[in-house]
Amino acid sequence: MNKIIRKFLNFIDLQKGEEDQKKVLENIISNISFRGSNLWILACAIVIASVGLNVNSTAVIIGAMLISPLMGPIVGAGFGLGMYDFELVKKSIKNLAIATIVSLIVSTLYFYISPFKEVQSELLARTSPNIYDVLIAFFGGLVGVIAVTRVEKGNPIPGVAIATALMPPLCTAGYGLATGNYLFFGGALYLYTINCVFICIATFIIVKFLKYPIAKQIDLKHQKQVKQGITALLLIMIIPSVYFAYRLFDEKKYIQRTEEFIEKEFPQKEYTLIYKKTDYNTNPKIIQLAFLSKKFSPIEIKSFNQKLKEYDLMNTQLLIKQDTFDLKNDILNTINSHKKSGADKDELINDLQKKISNYQANNTKVSNEVIILFPEIKPIAITQYASKNKTIPVLLYKSKTELKLDSKKKLTRWLKQRLEKDSVEVYRQR
Repeated sequence: MNKIIRKFLNFIDLQKGEEDQKKVLENIISNISFRGSNLWILACAIVIASVGLNVNSTAVIIGAMLISPLMGPIVGAGFGLGMYDFELVKKSIKNLAIATIVSLIVSTLYFYISPFKEVQSELLARTSPNIYDVLIAFFGGLVGVIAVTRVEKGNPIPGVAIATALMPPLCTAGYGLATGNYLFFGGALYLYTINCVFICIATFIIVKFLKYPIAKQIDLKHQKQVKQGITALLLIMIIPSVYFAYRLFDEKKYIQRTEEFIEKEFPQKEYTLIYKKTDYNTNPKIIQLAFLSKKFSPIEIKSFNQKLKEYDLMNTQLLIKQDTFDLKNDILNTINSHKKSGADKDELINDLQKKISNYQANNTKVSNEVIILFPEIKPIAITQYASKNKTIPVLLYKSKTELKLDSKKKLTRWLKQRLEKDSVEVYRQR
């Protein structure tokens, strides 16, 4: 049994393949400083990452992360803490502060002069850190430090640069400053701090495990103070991120329950849903829906609101938008609103029926043309709904798979031209 345990311990021995510790320290110290070329490389990487966030390009952001030299001073601080070399810690923190300030200035300037200031998904992803970001930073830091201390560096270093993602949060913080969105700035800076702290802590653990020589002998009291400081920093970083993780988990569960409610109460009853929006951060939470032609009475809407509790959707209000309309119903509304004689009503009915006939004939033509131009789809109906004193045509179609984005854009542009409308909406019946 002991032999098996020894073999296993030998198999996972981290000291196998370890680089000479003096060489490792020389490399660490040489990568700490942000002067000359390192500063220019950092500034260029920040611009590239900012462009990637601006145009929502993951590939460009990854490229910037691979270029970035930000890991150097963070790992240096971890080595300094592990060896009680407080001069190395000071030097690392000073250079990290310089790099951070330069990055914020460059990204803020970029987003300030950029004509495109829309919030993209890549930007949003860096504004709400949670416990998963802590885990990524910590284990990414472990991998990075283990790789740095090996004779054969291997492939982990680029992967660590991508996984720990130091550049995007800094650029997002710059975006927050440039646009005056201080919630973005605070969230992104918090994520950046989490990454820095937990990479540093991971480095500290590996340095202690590999028994790097202590640069300065300090008494037990000072060692205890260092450990207490690290523990306090961990708690400051972890507690808010656990809260954000809980919020994220709760939101996902809420959305799942919302989808279940909508699926069971509406499409299964053949009510065609054309609009859906969930506001999780309001009080009460709001679910907004709109249907192609179905109209619900206030009693029905009240009944649906009561059913929300059956799906564990507490503190939630269901709003059904009912400004969609059918031209046939418009006949009755128009007639009732005009208190005319029987002859006038007959004339009005004939006039509206002609309009409907022309509208339906035109729609049949459009549907036939759609089939020719886009054979992968089958039009079901072309209707309209009223929004802000104008009517917007809606095309509902069937297909085996969702239309590709380019095809959907092409179809929308063609419909605008064909129907002579500024706005057109296209939906697939699921």
